[in-house]
Amino acid sequence: MENNKTWTKEEILNIYNKPLMELIFDAAQVHRLHHDPLKIQVSKLISIKTGGCPEDCGYCPQAARYHTNIEKNDLMPLNEVLAKAEAAKNTGSSRVCMGAAWRNVQDGKDFDQVIEMVKGLSAMNMEVCCTLGMVTENQATRLAEAGLHYYNHNIDTSEEYYKEVISTRGFNDRIKTLENVRKSSLKVCSGGIIGMGETVNDRIGMLMGLLKLSEAPESIPINALVPVEGTPMEEQEIVPIWDVVRMIATTRIVFPKSTVRLSAGRMQMSKEGQALCFMAGASSIFAGDKLLTTPNPGDNEDMQLFNLLGLTPTEKMKDETKVKIRKDNLPLIADEKIKWSRPGHSIEKNLKAAEKAKTIRKTAKENN
Repeated sequence: MENNKTWTKEEILNIYNKPLMELIFDAAQVHRLHHDPLKIQVSKLISIKTGGCPEDCGYCPQAARYHTNIEKNDLMPLNEVLAKAEAAKNTGSSRVCMGAAWRNVQDGKDFDQVIEMVKGLSAMNMEVCCTLGMVTENQATRLAEAGLHYYNHNIDTSEEYYKEVISTRGFNDRIKTLENVRKSSLKVCSGGIIGMGETVNDRIGMLMGLLKLSEAPESIPINALVPVEGTPMEEQEIVPIWDVVRMIATTRIVFPKSTVRLSAGRMQMSKEGQALCFMAGASSIFAGDKLLTTPNPGDNEDMQLFNLLGLTPTEKMKDETKVKIRKDNLPLIADEKIKWSRPGHSIEKNLKAAEKAKTIRKTAKENN
C-alpha cells in the first residue's frame, strides 16, 4: 500500500489542531471515499504466551521486571487456541490476532508451534495476525507460507520520545522488523499509544515515523494507555477522549486507505466517545472482555453499540482462491487453503487442507 502523499510535520499538526467539529467532518469525508462507514472489522486478540518478557516497556504489565498481578502462562496448547478462535468466530470476529510476550522470535519448538497455530486458524476460514516481537525476514516468510495475513509491530510513539518509554531496544529495531515483514507477502499492522506523557508533537512524530516506511501500514492501531499498577506509567492520567478522537481523525486523513483501529482503552471511553471515534474514521476494534492483560468491553456490549449506531461487522473471508505476487515476482498463492476449508469440517481435515495448499505454493514456485 503506497503512501498517498508526502506530508510535512507542520501540515499534520495543522490538521490535528483544527476545530474539532471541522476535523471530524473532514475525516468522515475521507473515510467515506475509501471505506464503508457502516462496516466495522472485528478481531479477537488471544494472548498465547503471557508475561515474563525481558523488555522494559513502561506501559506493559507483561515485563518480567515489573510487579503486576497478571496471570502468566507458557505457550498455549494448539487446541485451546483453536477453540478460542472458534468461539470468537461464532460471535462475529473475522480475524484472530495471537500475541506472545517475547522480545523476538526464536527458531525452535515454540515457533514451530506458532506456525501450526497459524495453519489451523487460517484453515478455519479466518484472517490471522500475530504479534510476537521482532522477526527476521526468514521468519516472516515462514509465517506467510503458513497462512498468516497480518503481522503487528507497533512503533508506539515518536522516535524522539521512544527512549523515554523503552530502553531495551531502539526505535530502529522496530523499523527493521517492519521492513522484514514487508519483504514477505504479509500485510503490516503498526500504530502507537497515546497518553504516555508524550506531547502532541510526539503524536504527530509517530505518524511521521509510519510515513517513512516504504509502504503505509494496511492497519494502524491507535491505543489509549491503560495505566496498570506496578508499571512505571501506573500514575499517568487517562487520556481525554477528545485527544483520542483527534488522533484517529488525523490518522484517517493522513492514511486514507489504511484501516484505523480503535484499540486499547475502550473500557475508559463512553459509548458516545466511541461513536465519535467511528465517525472520525475508526473502522476496526478488538472484541472480547480482555486485550492480552487489560480489560475490554464484552461481545454483548459491543453488539449493542453496533446496533445502536447501525454498524455491521465485516464478513469473514470469502471461500475463494486469491493469487498474490511476491516482490521477487514469484507467485504466492497465499489463500488456496480457503478453497478446501469448509465450515463444519474437523480441525484435522482443515489442517490437511492447509498442507495441501502449501504443496501447491511450493509447486508453483518451482515451476516459475
